[in-house]
Amino acid sequence: MANLEKVMQVKGVWAAGEFNDDGTLVAYKGDISEEYAAMAAQMCAANNAMAKMQCDGYTAFSGQEWTPLIGWALTGPKFSVCVVGNVGAFVNNDEVSFNEVFKVLQEAQS
Repeated sequence: MANLEKVMQVKGVWAAGEFNDDGTLVAYKGDISEEYAAMAAQMCAANNAMAKMQCDGYTAFSGQEWTPLIGWALTGPKFSVCVVGNVGAFVNNDEVSFNEVFKVLQEAQS
């Protein structure tokens, strides 16, 4: 199981979770409901699949090395979701260091 407590310690992170490749919620921490966390798990798994396909395509057609996928972010005006592997974090954009959250997400992998 991922170390979600470590992810929650990053300034600006207000929720963190782990999910399976099929979108099943494994665990979560933070100020969100289980229903919200389960929906986020499904969304993150779907985006992982799309991002992996995009990395493979970019590698195949550009001649540049884009694989393997490490992570991705979905960013809005105030909040973002940052994901590495099957662990993600909801963050406040104005408070978080994206470099720090991605580093901690990599370290938190199960």
